[in-house]
Amino acid sequence: MKLEDTQESVQDSNEMEIFADIEKDLRYIAGIIKQKGREILSNYTITPPQFVALQWLFEGGDMTIGELSNKMYLAFSTTTDLVDRMEKNQLVMRVKDPNDRRVVRIHLLEEGERVIEEVIKKRQLYLQEVLKNFSSEEVVLLKDSLVKLHHEMREE
Repeated sequence: MKLEDTQESVQDSNEMEIFADIEKDLRYIAGIIKQKGREILSNYTITPPQFVALQWLFEGGDMTIGELSNKMYLAFSTTTDLVDRMEKNQLVMRVKDPNDRRVVRIHLLEEGERVIEEVIKKRQLYLQEVLKNFSSEEVVLLKDSLVKLHHEMREE
């Protein structure tokens, strides 16, 4: 084996180790954020899946149960049950599409919007507290790097 081949092999190995570390760190961070989110949600009358559904509606506007099911990777029947419970708690309501009366859309109500905004604000405050020992430049660099990573992942 040539010296260049050995150096290239070591470099590939080091590079793979870095990607393995990044993947592991992202997995751990996602787990911590999820756990913290659940702690925040424990003060509300909604479940984590209901929060995810409300978040999709908050960010994407009205959608059908089918569209919501696809976004949440849930069975249609499971999403229907979820929407039923959220409707009972006056977080959402079903509305007929004005362009096609056969289509029913899920609409986020004021209470659902209030819950989402409160929970997201608490999550942001948690993140602000976690990042308090980061310089302003480090926070901006982290944000920019995450935006770029998210963009690259959406492109695929």
